[in-house]
Order: sequence, then C-alpha cells, then structure tokens
Amino acid sequence: MLTILMLSVALPALADGIKRIVHPDGTVEYTNTKSQGAPIASTGNETVYRYTDENGVVSYSSIQPANATFDVIRFHCYACDPNSKVDWRKTPLFLKPYQREIQTAASEFDVDPALVRAVIHAESAFNPKALSPKGAQGLMQLMPGTAQELGVGNAMVAAENIRGGVNYLARMLARFNGDTRLATAAYNAGPGAVTRYKGVPPYAETKAYVERVGILHERYAAN
Repeated sequence: MLTILMLSVALPALADGIKRIVHPDGTVEYTNTKSQGAPIASTGNETVYRYTDENGVVSYSSIQPANATFDVIRFHCYACDPNSKVDWRKTPLFLKPYQREIQTAASEFDVDPALVRAVIHAESAFNPKALSPKGAQGLMQLMPGTAQELGVGNAMVAAENIRGGVNYLARMLARFNGDTRLATAAYNAGPGAVTRYKGVPPYAETKAYVERVGILHERYAAN
C-alpha cells in the first residue's frame, strides 16, 4: 500500500485535494500533503482509493486497501474529468445504438431508459470495448467483481454489460429512494460514500459526473 509522504515533485490537486506524485523511479503515489515542485500532467486514467488508515489519517492510494473501508475516486470515465472542455448541453447524443438492449434492461429493472443512456454516455461514450486501467469493462464500466455479483458472464458483451449495469443502477435508485442524483453519485463513488456524506460526496470528479449525467438525462429524455 502506498504511503503518504512529503515529496518534492507534486501535481496540482486533482479531486478532493489529491496530488499525483511521480517518483524518479517512475512509480506513482497519491497524497493530500502540500509540497513544492514542477507539475507533471496526470494521465487522466487513474483510480484512487480514499480511506482512513489505522492511525485515523485520511489517506489515498492507487492500490485497493485490504483492511479498510474505502471510497473509489475515478479519473478514467468519460464524464469524470472536472476540467473537461466538452459542452455537455451540445455534445452529440447517441440515440440509436443498443436501443433493444437498453429498452429490455430498463423494462426489466424499471429504470428510465433515458437515464441508462445518459450513464452509458458518461461512462464510456458508447464504446463497448472500453477498458479502464483498473479493469472496468464495457459500456457501463463494470468492475469484474461487480459484474460477477450481478451475474454478468462476459462484461464485454453489450447486452450482458447493459443488463448488469442497469441492475446495479436500479439497486442504487432503490437504496436512495429514487433520487437520481444520489443514485448516480453512488454509481460513481460508491453507496458508502453517499451515505457517509448524506448527499453527493464532495469529490470534484463525482460532482462533475453527477451534473453531466443530469444534463445528458434531460437531453435523452427530450428525444
């Protein structure tokens, strides 16, 4: 697990005050400590785990903590970059792809198909082969463990991926009493983070994601 250190090479803060540190040997570390140095651009393709260590200190790691409750802060989904230059009110919509698959899953789990389409757009921009550096797969970016729990045999098969993602989204909607903002925040950052913060977690990428899914949802619902 990565250790939080005071280092001389730092990046501007990413989400929730995190800096990405590149060591001379090429290894990468994440920290919320302050340090001086020249910025090095983030790849924009990381997942960071935020947790409280055994000393009660809030820490960040690129390695999933084995013995601590953690929040997932993702930088790899299409709509997660807080600094994205995309105009989400004007960017072209994906109205035709996977109509049958989306409608079938949306009907099965009683989820608005416009919301499903918005989440797919935000997660992968409708790329069925999307694969994040941490292994999230397909249109709705399912992690292997989540996919297995949802009964998804092959997350790279569009119909299976959509059914699994909509199933999970339906669970989040049920958990948060149909609140779309909280459900999509949970889809991004995890339901535990939403529960602890009693709302959308104060992570820059999660707040950006929720806002953009909301915009896309409105636009897909109007078409």
